[in-house]
Amino acid sequence: MSGSYWLIVAIGALFGLARFSVAFLALRAMDLGLPVGLSPLVLVLMGVVFSLSSYPVGLLADRMDRGILLALGFVSLIIAELLLANASGYILAMAGVAVWGVHLGLTQGLLSALVADSAPDHLRGTAFGIFNLVNGIALLFASLVAGLLWQMLGASMAFYAGAVFAGAALLLLLVSFRSRHWA
Repeated sequence: MSGSYWLIVAIGALFGLARFSVAFLALRAMDLGLPVGLSPLVLVLMGVVFSLSSYPVGLLADRMDRGILLALGFVSLIIAELLLANASGYILAMAGVAVWGVHLGLTQGLLSALVADSAPDHLRGTAFGIFNLVNGIALLFASLVAGLLWQMLGASMAFYAGAVFAGAALLLLLVSFRSRHWA
């Protein structure tokens, strides 16, 4: 695998540390007053926004620099994390959930495209396997850390930590712009 591939894996893993389980989104909304019976709406909202944003982002990714779109996705996760950390009611938490959906629309397809573009044809399946393994481990670790932070320091701290990891991933992405073109 090329150095570009391993850079994408590293950026994806660091970004994965910011994206703990979506169950935390529902827990946060319920913590802020959303009735338990309405908690599935959190995932519905996130999924709808993700679905609606994915197609236009895919069209844009075919016409402009993918790195810029990916950076916007990282910024949108930071915004979502900060909204969720600072929410004082479940309406603001739902705004954070919607922005979380936008971040998914901006990042999921782009990361997959970057993996596919950076892997040799005969190793593409292996490349996706490694990328998803590393990101799965990062998600597991992120969820563990978020749960510990939530329990020990409160819900806001879990989301602040996610924003810090997303910021670190954004910084790595921006630094990599200097030496690579992400078109």
